[in-house]
Amino acid sequence: MSKSTITIDVEMDENRVPESIVWDATDAVSRAQKSKAMMLAFWDGEEKTALRIDLWTKAMMVDEMADFFYQTMITMADTYGRATNHTEIVGDMKKFAQEFYHKFREKQLKENKA
Repeated sequence: MSKSTITIDVEMDENRVPESIVWDATDAVSRAQKSKAMMLAFWDGEEKTALRIDLWTKAMMVDEMADFFYQTMITMADTYGRATNHTEIVGDMKKFAQEFYHKFREKQLKENKA
């Protein structure tokens, strides 16, 4: 059996707001990856609940957050599809992600015109 360790370092300001996020994995090809945001979820099988850590740095822009959420929703749909073969539900999830991103872009264009 092999083992991999993932390390996440979060540097925070005096108000405990993340300023930098750096992660590393023992079996990664490259070392120490910087990130502006992260979402980490674990499933507690006994309690039947998701345990989550969502962090983003001061440098994370709103448009980057929308991209991050869109890409995360698409990859979550792909993962769900590989695990279940529920192609119709995967399609619905991806459609929702695309609608979310489209609405964000429309809102951004309206705000930029104002």
